[in-house]
Amino acid sequence: MNYKNVTVAGGGVLGSQIAFQSAFFGFNVSLYDINDEAVERTKDRIAKLKPRYEEDLGATKEQLDSAYNRISYFSDLAKAVENADLVIEAVPEVVQIKIDFYKKLGEVSPDKTIFATNSSTLLPSQFAEATGRPEKFLALHFANEIWRNNTAEIMKHPKTDMKVFDELLEFAKAIGMVALPLHKEQPGYILNSLLVPLLEAAQKLLVKEVSDPETIDKTWMIATGSPKGPFAILDIVGITTAYNISNARAQATGSEEYAKLASLLKTEYIDKGKLGRETGEGFYTYPNPNYEKPDFLKS
Repeated sequence: MNYKNVTVAGGGVLGSQIAFQSAFFGFNVSLYDINDEAVERTKDRIAKLKPRYEEDLGATKEQLDSAYNRISYFSDLAKAVENADLVIEAVPEVVQIKIDFYKKLGEVSPDKTIFATNSSTLLPSQFAEATGRPEKFLALHFANEIWRNNTAEIMKHPKTDMKVFDELLEFAKAIGMVALPLHKEQPGYILNSLLVPLLEAAQKLLVKEVSDPETIDKTWMIATGSPKGPFAILDIVGITTAYNISNARAQATGSEEYAKLASLLKTEYIDKGKLGRETGEGFYTYPNPNYEKPDFLKS
């Protein structure tokens, strides 16, 4: 693996983390988003990561400033990828958006460039042909708060070159990840094959009005010893991502339950600006959400 220049496409919650983590470990990073306004939001997200790295990793101001200065920002995709050894795609979890993006990316990227999707639920084979270079395409999936939850799932599809697969394992290790190879395509990889059913079960309890988010979380936390319940996790993941997944499943299956869940997330949370931890409110309010309070599990 001889990557030096990494482009991250999409500056949302996870895209900004991937960019900063890569820069923190010495890579030159270009961060692309769809317009100048989105780029400015991304810069703000990345600036807010610096105290988290200081608190959780003991990073010094010099390390953090150096990492921050290794990131360049673009709203022009061709300029963002002109020197890229690797492009990590972190655009919205919507099939057509990703297909359109990869068609454009394939047209403007150098022949050497490897493409990796950070999709949390979709398969690389769904987009391989759209890239125009299926042998140089695979999945590289990170957990949220990647500086602490440092898993990197590397998943190939049937046409992925094994050399590329091995290079991505090395890249993941080079940015401080525990590299987890997946040799066969699996929707949700390992992490989300385990996590998404939990999060969906919790949301279905809510949409059926069985119970409220805090009671559901409290039940899970007390019974399993987990530090967070499913709705606290959803606030970290971001409610927009939960909505995109539910809406896609509603459209794919015709399920009224998924449609009702998507509608609830949009009208009661997204439309009101309650997008999760990043915006200061989701199922909980931040900082100091109720689930972190000492008496949360006692009453």
